[in-house]
Amino acid sequence: MTRLFLAIVGVVYIFLAGWCSLMPDKTSNVVGFTLQPGSGQSEFLTVYGGLELALGLAFLWPLIRPAEVAHSLMLCLLVHGSLVAFRTTSFVFYSGIPTATYWFAATEWFLFLASAMLFCGRRWDLRSSVFDGTLPSASRRLGG
Repeated sequence: MTRLFLAIVGVVYIFLAGWCSLMPDKTSNVVGFTLQPGSGQSEFLTVYGGLELALGLAFLWPLIRPAEVAHSLMLCLLVHGSLVAFRTTSFVFYSGIPTATYWFAATEWFLFLASAMLFCGRRWDLRSSVFDGTLPSASRRLGG
């Protein structure tokens, strides 16, 4: 279940990296950026293309290394928890936010809550198995 969730998130991030890299004018308009020639374009390509590609690959990593699913899940939780914190703060301080941004926020909240539930479920599974003396196999405990 966890690997499937992370794989879906990874594919979405790789799609977003491609969309931002191949259509920067369109995607920057959707998120409310005006790309300045040169440095603005470079920054958008680097952060929205490169960083999203790296996140996508990190979330897909458990497909290659199932035993490392906990690392990718923790990263997913940290990334989306941070996005939720800063996005929610932005709604307090700024006005005139378009509808698309609220959709991004809803998606970020969903990914944060889903990764938190999966993370907490994994921690509970490990704790309960220690108490009842039946430690789950490494593939079940770490691989989802």
